Amino acid sequence: MKDWLDEIKWDRDGLVPAIAQDHKTGRILMMAWMNREALALTAAENRAIYWSRSRGKLWRKGEESGHVQKLHELRLDCDADVVVLSVEQIGDIACHTGRQSCFYRVFENGRWTVVDPVLKDPDAIYHTGHGHE
Repeated sequence: MKDWLDEIKWDRDGLVPAIAQDHKTGRILMMAWMNREALALTAAENRAIYWSRSRGKLWRKGEESGHVQKLHELRLDCDADVVVLSVEQIGDIACHTGRQSCFYRVFENGRWTVVDPVLKDPDAIYHTGHGHE
């Protein structure tokens, strides 16, 4: 029997884009990358675990912030090269800027306009200054 992870078309770096979406509202919260281990652990632990390209290691969403993403459903697209995680976002904050979603800028009148408020100061979330988890 073929392993479900073998059905994914990993990129040349062994990664697949992963989109996190709020399971109730459908809002896109963030996009990150997963390697084989991250996706396997996400399914096993029922929580979002990504691969941090900048740090070169697994990133358990919420490990520093407490803003864990509980997995409700995992989907694979038709080309088998993108996954979508339907999640419950603990704390209602997915973005390291303290906003609900990483997609908080809208293109209006030829420029990007910030349309979502900061729900919590990033310094209060991370205790070590700004930055991703």
